[in-house]
Amino acid sequence: MLELNAIESGYGETQVLYGLSLKAQKGRVLAVLGRNGAGKSTTLKTIMGLLPLKSGDIVFDGAPIAAQPFDIAKAGIAYVPETRDIFPSLTVRENLDLAAKRFGGPQAEWTMERVLDVFPRLAERMDNGGAQLSGGEQQMLAIARGLLMNPKLLILDEPTEGLAPIIVKLLHDTLQELRDGGLSMVIVEQNFGFATSLADDVVVVGKGQVVWSGTAAEIRGNEEVQRTWLGV
Repeated sequence: MLELNAIESGYGETQVLYGLSLKAQKGRVLAVLGRNGAGKSTTLKTIMGLLPLKSGDIVFDGAPIAAQPFDIAKAGIAYVPETRDIFPSLTVRENLDLAAKRFGGPQAEWTMERVLDVFPRLAERMDNGGAQLSGGEQQMLAIARGLLMNPKLLILDEPTEGLAPIIVKLLHDTLQELRDGGLSMVIVEQNFGFATSLADDVVVVGKGQVVWSGTAAEIRGNEEVQRTWLGV
């Protein structure tokens, strides 16, 4: 579904990715693991066109990916950034409406009603401003907004960052339901247990390259990789 072939990218003159290659398969969850500064978030930003691709190529659904973020979103990739990036001055309803009106329709799989079934807490907060939400509620809103884009692929960057354990458990259960429903996902995550319990496939990034790849079961049993590249 998504292929990155020897991509190189970074910030200005600072190169971060050095020939990174990976594949995310349809109907499966890919976890991208690595230490801080390894290049994980840079990889996601490059996929989404938020950073320039210096070399290599990215293929989504059999076609080269567009250069502009709005074209990439239209192609079927929804991105939930680490910073969540909800609109703090808009209400929950208004945040969701932006995605629902742009990407919804009579045949849409994800509707306002369905995302509120998944995140009932948001149904209670529809008239509250984004800035009035807790961190966990903001993360729910960011994911709900991504689902309302009716994506073929959902990409999440550090979804558990800064969240209380009870909210992490709720988020895990929600993503598990989405996975079981067949939604393709790529998850960048520092929480090893959270990521590997959700993932089918795992890649480990180190120094801007993929240094290991395999299944979630394989990495859970590989203490050397965990110790060397993840510090687990």
